[in-house]
Amino acid sequence: MASTSLVNLNASSSSWIAQQSFNPPRGSSSSSVRFAGRRVAVPIRAGAYTDELLQTAKTIASPGRGILAIDESNATCGKRLSSIGLDNTETNRQAYRQLLLTTPGLGEYISGAILFEETLYQSTTDGKKFVDCLLAENIVPGIKVDKGLSPLPGSNNESWCQGLDGLASRYAEYYKQGARFAKWRTVVSIPCGPSALAVKEAAWGLARYAAISQDNGLVPIVEPEILLDGDHPIERTLEVAEHVWSEVFYYLAQNNVLFEGILLKPSMVTPGAEHKEKASPETIAKYTLTMLKRRVPPAVPGIMFLSGGQSEVEATLNLNAMNQSPNPWHVSFSYARALQNTVLKTWQGRPENVEAAQKALLVRAKANSLAQLGKYSAEGETEEAKKGMFVKGYTY
Repeated sequence: MASTSLVNLNASSSSWIAQQSFNPPRGSSSSSVRFAGRRVAVPIRAGAYTDELLQTAKTIASPGRGILAIDESNATCGKRLSSIGLDNTETNRQAYRQLLLTTPGLGEYISGAILFEETLYQSTTDGKKFVDCLLAENIVPGIKVDKGLSPLPGSNNESWCQGLDGLASRYAEYYKQGARFAKWRTVVSIPCGPSALAVKEAAWGLARYAAISQDNGLVPIVEPEILLDGDHPIERTLEVAEHVWSEVFYYLAQNNVLFEGILLKPSMVTPGAEHKEKASPETIAKYTLTMLKRRVPPAVPGIMFLSGGQSEVEATLNLNAMNQSPNPWHVSFSYARALQNTVLKTWQGRPENVEAAQKALLVRAKANSLAQLGKYSAEGETEEAKKGMFVKGYTY
């Protein structure tokens, strides 16, 4: 197992210094990590699943591929279905997810799929498990494990993420069902501060979840989403993102999380959605990569961005701009709405539209695959794909 001997990520610093040592000093059983000006002793431990975690992360972070996020809760999935006139029933949710997960050739562009618990245990109408549909395409099945957001007492009207109680026992069942990576989403709101309490709670919860995930054989996706809500400039987003990720890695180290066995799902560094000036893909790439290089050790194998309400084309253009030169990590996507919006509107709940909707999914997946390789062009994109999807106060 690799260890990090010194990583100095001072939240007030404009740069970071990382010196990695994969061989600790003779006779030493631990390494020292410094995050945000605090030194943490990190025991070197080899977990039972270490090799599998490394292989899973490597598979998901493979060239030209990214993650399809279809882990919306039943309530959120219901909102999507209602937008095309369908009732929120298990039959309709199953039909829509069958459309997505049985798309021929999807594995060429998609390496992992995040599922809601209901979907993990579902099968096609022909009786084939969804998990087996994914494996047949060399797509790693994943599972959303958090239990949602609740108000955080003592904060500035902020929230905290629930779900740690009983997580290890749930993982045993998820692993048995075929899940090999997990997702836990918490949020940080810039208009609400963010308060030191909210940031610490988000970082600690993510670190505990990540440690429990690795102990049970699942690669954790670490996702502190910095919401697009607000009218702040891009410089403010950068400041908050650097602070949040500094805290996250401090607590990941404190919880002995194997950096080589995690994936990150950050927000892109953009101005607030209500800011008077929009930023170009090149500007967003510059600020986002600056933040990542200051805060994320190169041991982390993959950065899988969330789209966060950007239009399908925006999310792809921004990802493409970040891949115009080599990065220390696999820089890719973990999109939900930015892969599904056109698909849903093409399908309309009609069986005769399934093939056309699957083709629409492949179009978006291929576009983002090209963006991961830095080869995407927006030429020929539809007007529908250019429509923004930001919803103020959006909940999953």
